[in-house]
Amino acid sequence: MMKSKQQRQLFYLVPYGAWLLLFVIAPLFLLLFQSLTSANGGLTLHNYAVYFGSGTYLRMTFNSVWFAFLITLITLVISYPMAYLLNQLKQKQFWLLLVILPTWINLLLKTYAFIGLLSKTGTVNNFMSFFGIAPLQLLFSDWSFLLVAAYIEIPFMILPIFNSLAEIDPKLEQASRDLGANKWQTLRRVILPLSMPGVKAGIQAVFIPSLSLFMITRLIGGNRVITLGTAIEEHFLVTQNWQLGSTIGVILIVAMVVTMILTRDRVKKNTRK
Repeated sequence: MMKSKQQRQLFYLVPYGAWLLLFVIAPLFLLLFQSLTSANGGLTLHNYAVYFGSGTYLRMTFNSVWFAFLITLITLVISYPMAYLLNQLKQKQFWLLLVILPTWINLLLKTYAFIGLLSKTGTVNNFMSFFGIAPLQLLFSDWSFLLVAAYIEIPFMILPIFNSLAEIDPKLEQASRDLGANKWQTLRRVILPLSMPGVKAGIQAVFIPSLSLFMITRLIGGNRVITLGTAIEEHFLVTQNWQLGSTIGVILIVAMVVTMILTRDRVKKNTRK
């Protein structure tokens, strides 16, 4: 019986391990190796010296972190009240489905849809023309980039918060009310702390992808918003400097790992203590 169980575990483990090796570990190793080589193929740290010694790349890093922070903050401010409201509705799964539905549409199609909305001849400017307002340049700005990026990322923030709120026992909220707490005190001292795992998961799901955005910065930001994602695209597809592009990719991966460490759930650790 024990041998049969071990065989079943091995049966599932082998394809999973092969998948991780081929599509996760091997690409990361190649990226790291490429960042440590020169154009001639020799090992060197010159690429990292170029990155950390360049004010341009450091500004790109700051822009990436700053815009990712703003996108995460905007989505969190919108998503938490919406997730809380959805949990109060009778048909909450149906309304959650409507929120998640835009994720089924291709990212490129959604981006082009916003170009049609925000362009000078787009829907928004046509609507404002009825009030005598001249067409405005709504595209190719920081705020238009934040608007589109936040819209695309909102479902990924709402879903973990919604699930975290749904798992909270309603009796805890009732007990808080019975003990004299009002709605705001119950939300701040009971609901919000218990839903923090969902908030942290939502921050990871939004902040980490936002660090490497490049297509939206091209189409909506018009290259006014320069991030590490656009720099990687430029080095791999335009300048063909794969060594420096790989270096920036490694830096980006390190930033993502740091984000995951800072937002990890510490409940189990604190429980053991």
